[in-house]
Amino acid sequence: MHRYKLSYSSYEELELRCTGCSNTEESRGEWCLGEFASKWKNMNCGSYDDGMNTGNWIHNRNGISTSLAQMFVEVRNRSDINKPNSSPQTRVLPVVRVPSNCPRNISLLTFDPDGDEVKCRYASSSSECDTCTPPSVFSLSSSCTLSFSPTDSSSEGPYAVQLMMDDFPRETITLTQNDGSISQRNTNSALSKIPVQFVFKVDPAAPSCTEGEYLPRFLSPTPEHGAQIFIDVHQTLEIPIRAEATQSVITELLFSGPANVVKNSSGSGHFTLRWTPSGDENDESHPICFVVQAKSVSDLK
Repeated sequence: MHRYKLSYSSYEELELRCTGCSNTEESRGEWCLGEFASKWKNMNCGSYDDGMNTGNWIHNRNGISTSLAQMFVEVRNRSDINKPNSSPQTRVLPVVRVPSNCPRNISLLTFDPDGDEVKCRYASSSSECDTCTPPSVFSLSSSCTLSFSPTDSSSEGPYAVQLMMDDFPRETITLTQNDGSISQRNTNSALSKIPVQFVFKVDPAAPSCTEGEYLPRFLSPTPEHGAQIFIDVHQTLEIPIRAEATQSVITELLFSGPANVVKNSSGSGHFTLRWTPSGDENDESHPICFVVQAKSVSDLK
């Protein structure tokens, strides 16, 4: 099963461009997000490229207009696990926001079902991006961490982010195709190349950068970043999420996850995500990511 997310500036635009949409999440009219899934047969047939031109980016500070998302998928049988390779997985919200005066290290969610090493880089070739200008406001490490340093108001605004997430075997392996032909990959050879694209938005300065004051902070029993939870098919997963901000009001929870995730709120800063996997989702890993948003009391008056 191949699953991917597409985000657009409105639900109507998403519906016009795509079919089979499920689990659309919206952020107060700013964007909507839909999950799409397709089944592939004869998965051990080799490796292949797949991609799409999904239209135009929103206006951004690094001058990228046309969106191009190209992936390379390796599905030949691996000698180390004796089954087809699986691509690395991640989730990210369509818009990642930071105040212009607050330093931030944002670790993207990375997971590889085969235990491979996952690395990130900027999209760089004509097959990976139409215009390949990286954002100037943060640095990207190969371990998939975005590092943002405080800047001034002249840098505020949205930036288009075009990343590639690659998986590397931890030892030299042999890949075998259905016809018996083989090839090798070592620890420096990427197996799959998956596009990850979103908007990085630099917002006006916050009164304080201390988490838990104007900027929300998560509280127990919210799962830690990278936590893994195991459940059975048709069993309901409940993820409790608690957050506080003493000088502002938490207004909403935004999340990206598999289809049919249900969000509930029981008061400011108290949320629950519930999801019951179906038989089609058995033996798979399904990342979920979320953030909470807050507004200062003065902004709500």
